[in-house]
Amino acid sequence: MASEPTHKYIVVEGPIGVGKTSLAKRLCASLSAQGVLEQAMENPFLERFYKNPRAGALPTQLYFLLQRSQQLAELKQADLFAPVRVADYLLEKDRLFARVTLDDAEYALYEQLYSKLEVQAPKPDLVVYLQAPVDVLLERIAKRGVDYEQYIDRQYLERLNEAYAKFFHEFDAAPLLIVNAASIDPLSNQRDYEELLAAIRRMSRGRLYYNPLRSRAI
Repeated sequence: MASEPTHKYIVVEGPIGVGKTSLAKRLCASLSAQGVLEQAMENPFLERFYKNPRAGALPTQLYFLLQRSQQLAELKQADLFAPVRVADYLLEKDRLFARVTLDDAEYALYEQLYSKLEVQAPKPDLVVYLQAPVDVLLERIAKRGVDYEQYIDRQYLERLNEAYAKFFHEFDAAPLLIVNAASIDPLSNQRDYEELLAAIRRMSRGRLYYNPLRSRAI
């Protein structure tokens, strides 16, 4: 009989294309967990942003901020005895994207709205940060074939990857499992997934770099 999970709120994070939402969904199935997932397809400004970042950045970011803050506020008010939850974002990630995509005046406006929302997001028991080089991200974005994602600019992904690396270098708000997602395929390789799931179950404090010795092409 499988042991009961020790984590009640797990967050999977990482840049676009790294596989965080797919992994979060698979963890939900394994842990009998409730998913707390971004609804990116509902953002009416996202396609505009990928096609023309300067024209679409501010409405895209404000829509995501309001969407995420509302979702997490509802989660905070939910039953304390609710099941395990797995999310595919931290609210703090919203600020990370805003700093990358907005100019100074837009970011100042964004910060004003952010400060007025006063959302108290639930604190995760574990954050799983998926890392991968830009070439791998671009390959996976192309593979999943979402039309408007094909407009994503390489330089944008490079800035985003750098921002994620800096953010998690300084992150100490929860135990952190940093995963070299370029060397494994936990979505379609059962052995990779089971080993990563075991590492997630074992993780209880501090930070750990999960970097399997063997590598596979994805």
